[in-house]
Amino acid sequence: MTETVPGPTGAAPTGVAPSGVIQAAVERAVARLEELLSPEHVLTGDACADDYGHDECLTVAPVRPACVVRPGSTEDVAAILTVAGDLGVPVTARGSGTGLSGACRPTAASIVVSFERMAAIVEIDTENHVAVVQPGVTLLELDEALAAHGLVYPVFPGEYSASLGGNVATNAGGMRAVKYGVTRHQVLGLEAVLPTGEIIRTGGKFVKATTGYDLTQLVIGSEGTLALVTEVTLRLYPRPPHQATVLAPFGTLEEVTAAIPRIVASGIGPMILEYIDMITLGAISAFVGLDLGIPEPIKDTALAYLVVMMEQTSDTRLDEDVAALAEQLGGLGAMDVFVLPSHSAARLIDAREKAFWVAKANNADDIVDIVVPRASLAAFMARTTEIATRHGAWVSGCGHAGDGNVHLSVFQPDPEVRSRVMHELFAAGMGLGGAISGEHGIGQAKKRYFLELEDPVKVDLMRRVKSAFDPHGILNPGVLFD
Repeated sequence: MTETVPGPTGAAPTGVAPSGVIQAAVERAVARLEELLSPEHVLTGDACADDYGHDECLTVAPVRPACVVRPGSTEDVAAILTVAGDLGVPVTARGSGTGLSGACRPTAASIVVSFERMAAIVEIDTENHVAVVQPGVTLLELDEALAAHGLVYPVFPGEYSASLGGNVATNAGGMRAVKYGVTRHQVLGLEAVLPTGEIIRTGGKFVKATTGYDLTQLVIGSEGTLALVTEVTLRLYPRPPHQATVLAPFGTLEEVTAAIPRIVASGIGPMILEYIDMITLGAISAFVGLDLGIPEPIKDTALAYLVVMMEQTSDTRLDEDVAALAEQLGGLGAMDVFVLPSHSAARLIDAREKAFWVAKANNADDIVDIVVPRASLAAFMARTTEIATRHGAWVSGCGHAGDGNVHLSVFQPDPEVRSRVMHELFAAGMGLGGAISGEHGIGQAKKRYFLELEDPVKVDLMRRVKSAFDPHGILNPGVLFD
């Protein structure tokens, strides 16, 4: 339908204009949408702010869409998709635009459906421990509302401005996944609009069901290619009042990765279990102006660090867990064990969450979020070193060590060489029983590697699922598939 012009992610949205036939269809769609919605919520031309044309992906150039619509209800979304389906105009859903894979980058002929007006917390059900929210609600808004009830929604992918709709679309994870799992483990039900304009409800306020295909799970992580989610029913948990954070330096990354399965198996149930290499720790600490007070002799020799955060319902039980963890870390080769003051712990977690922004500020050329079985982390990191050295690239990073999700920043300015590095990193992860993406998704950025490396039988089945939901291919073209 249209082709986009490559360019840096910081550039203004661009793109090849749609063909005459497509342009005429877009113009008819805009006219019909202005009849259905208030004109102030149908944006075209310069009214389409640059932010609507991209997410935070480093490698997918922005594109200004044909128009942006801001629905206020599920019925509005159904009307939009009905118009788009009738005229064959592509549609891309957008939340807060914090994704890292180019999954919400539109085409120049696209209607962008922005959920900024659908941002209501519909219900907080304290008896069933669920919340019902619209897709535009951010993690920060939900967390602030739940705190008053002593409850928490535990998925936190590192950016509190992220929207729940975007989290559902990408199956977002984050640091707390080692204890609570990822988005798909917390979504009990959905309301969604199909590309035909039909509205469906899946799941509900219950935690188990065996009633046909699980459409809830099929939509989660589909990156806006199957349906547009308009309401989400989320599982909630009691909010433990006491937390402690332990920082443990190690002499080698191999010692860190070997320690991880042992810590998980110990039964202390960490809420966060992260590894950070020394370069990344130095960079993120400088980025937020954090001094952890690590003695210079350790700072000079430690090559990697483990960050372990625990939570409990009482101080006494938390102190017991910290003592047990400290003893275990010493036996696993930690150079020392630091129990951080609460303010330093909060700033360290904040710094870790900003790792992507540090990589971006330091001109990283690409990022990966490969996931492997956590017992295979040591083997994967050894492979990473070998691949980077052979191709003259620099690869550094950190990761959700407790669930095997490795986040790496790749510095290699030559696109052809970098492509080989990326391909080999993904192949190495998959060869160890892992997957290309643990939480960022495929989007447009990793599509090439996904199609090259994934089982073609599975890819073909996914295409047939896509066709069943979206027979005219209007939802998020160019994401996952060509």
